[in-house]
Amino acid sequence: MSYAADLAAVRAAHARISPHLRRTPVHTSATLDALAGRELFFKCELFQRGGSFKVRGALNAVLSLSEEAAARGIVTHSSGNHAQAVAIAAGVRGVPATIVMPRGAPAVKRAAVVGYGARIVECAPTNAARQATADRIVADTGATFVHPSDQPEVIAGQGTIALELLEQVPDLDALVVPVGGGGLVSGITLAARELAPALQVHGAEPAGADDAFRSRAAGQLLPQDAPRTIADGLRTGLGVHTWPVVRDLLADLHTVSEAEIRAHLRLVWERTKLFIEPSAAVGVAVACTGRLPPELRRVGVVLCGGNVDLDSRPWEAPSPAPRPG
Repeated sequence: MSYAADLAAVRAAHARISPHLRRTPVHTSATLDALAGRELFFKCELFQRGGSFKVRGALNAVLSLSEEAAARGIVTHSSGNHAQAVAIAAGVRGVPATIVMPRGAPAVKRAAVVGYGARIVECAPTNAARQATADRIVADTGATFVHPSDQPEVIAGQGTIALELLEQVPDLDALVVPVGGGGLVSGITLAARELAPALQVHGAEPAGADDAFRSRAAGQLLPQDAPRTIADGLRTGLGVHTWPVVRDLLADLHTVSEAEIRAHLRLVWERTKLFIEPSAAVGVAVACTGRLPPELRRVGVVLCGGNVDLDSRPWEAPSPAPRPG
């Protein structure tokens, strides 16, 4: 089986993008270790440029473009973190960026996109509307589309987290990685399988946006079905490049409830002072609630971002109504 990236591609991505990145720290917490019953090592991508890991993949995709393609501009669709990342990457390259954002996207993320110099085009809050709007802009302008997750260059860029984390913390038994579109977990898994073949990668997904979990159970790629979760960065679905990695290479995939997301969001804020966003709390919830096999003693947890829409008060959000059927 051929996958979207390998360790060589991830290493090349790291060489390309590292001059424009922050090497994010790893934090620990005795309180969370005691709760989890194991040692946890938190890779703090909330301190990355743009407030999330997304700038890694966006930079690799944009910096890989030819001069001719880059000059025509960049287009993407995103609810926020990838939007900011593409805006930053386009600024680094010195080319224009247009970001398709669904109505209702967090205000803090919209403001950041504009602040980084990109243009926003609104669309209906569905995956189909996002892609259709982006396709129209590409057709009208000739700009290059950078996918939020399902693109080899993006996947390789996200995989650079594994290079850094495994240098910072040797001899990890497992990694816990949030799963939305799958670019992050795919890049990390594809790098780790060569760097540390015995290392287990566990995916973490909201129960209200569980297309990866349902797809693995069904043995076929299923669409994201009306996601309802406060973890807004994980509402997107898997694609043709990320699905094979999730299907074949993850040690396991776990879902967590909205109540668990909110509880662990507050726990991290209060006990570690790390201002993570709800999507990052999904991985923390998996690591701290007995879902991992007990023999995994040293576990890395990717805190994927820290862009919180305070006006939405996610720590108080009610649990979503169950989906019919």
